[in-house]
Amino acid sequence: MYEEGGECWVVDPGYYGPEEGADLLKFIEGKKLRPTKVLLTHAHLDHVFGLNDFLTHFPTIPFYIHADEMPVLQAAPEVGERYGLYCAAVTKAPEFLKEGDTLHFGNEVFEVFFTPGHSPGSISFYNKNNHLLISGDVLFQGSIGRTDLPGGSFELLEQHIQNKLYPLPDETQVLSGHGPVTTIGEEKAHNPFVRPLNN
Repeated sequence: MYEEGGECWVVDPGYYGPEEGADLLKFIEGKKLRPTKVLLTHAHLDHVFGLNDFLTHFPTIPFYIHADEMPVLQAAPEVGERYGLYCAAVTKAPEFLKEGDTLHFGNEVFEVFFTPGHSPGSISFYNKNNHLLISGDVLFQGSIGRTDLPGGSFELLEQHIQNKLYPLPDETQVLSGHGPVTTIGEEKAHNPFVRPLNN
């Protein structure tokens, strides 16, 4: 999220290797942006590969995560090694977010939703004014996050989608960790994995 020539937040810096990292830094510099926060929706490898590298480039900015997700983040280097992938341990201490917390981006407010199920400490970020939801890997266009990884639970994921995400206005745009933008209305009508409670 950014305003050209001003503040920006980086969500889930999952870039892998120096070339992808250089691309992100080039974008930030080209837009004359000033990173002020790193937000983690969750800490699976593909969302945190670049985290320590980014925080090394910008050592004064904080990063935010749900406390229940810390074991996943701490295990990331070992998990990466099992797949032959390098994931640096994060040396900076995080700021913790919980359900109902708010973050301010200029005049805009983002509310924190605790939405576990894909991972134990998954969180989503909702901006009511602009009908915008950053869902991480909780809800995708026509799909949901996998629940067969450690700490996953289909029942929890379904519950949080039905009780927290589907009640949002239908026009709410859903920016997920993978795939195209969708809307809450589209997913309520067509997502085959989680149906609205009244259906």
